Amino acid sequence: MESFKDIINGDKPVLVDFYAAWCGPCRTMAPVIESLGRELSDSIRVLKIDIDKNFSASNHYRVQSVPTFMIFKKGEVVWRASGAMEKSLLLQQLKQFID
Repeated sequence: MESFKDIINGDKPVLVDFYAAWCGPCRTMAPVIESLGRELSDSIRVLKIDIDKNFSASNHYRVQSVPTFMIFKKGEVVWRASGAMEKSLLLQQLKQFID
């Protein structure tokens, strides 16, 4: 099984969704994230991380509110935002990092 580090260091950009089960905006964004993952499956990877179950990852990346979205490219955070957002805005951000 691939580790988080293996995934973010891979060849494809990775959209990471730091979320919590109790978070309303996170539940609102879930279908958006799933849809983007399907639409862009050839170009990106999508990873959802539950902050309550993965405290070390959320602490390491200083996630202070949910949802927090990060785009990793070759292991580096190249974009970060918190809060619910329109699918079109998230798609626009992702397209900047797709080769």
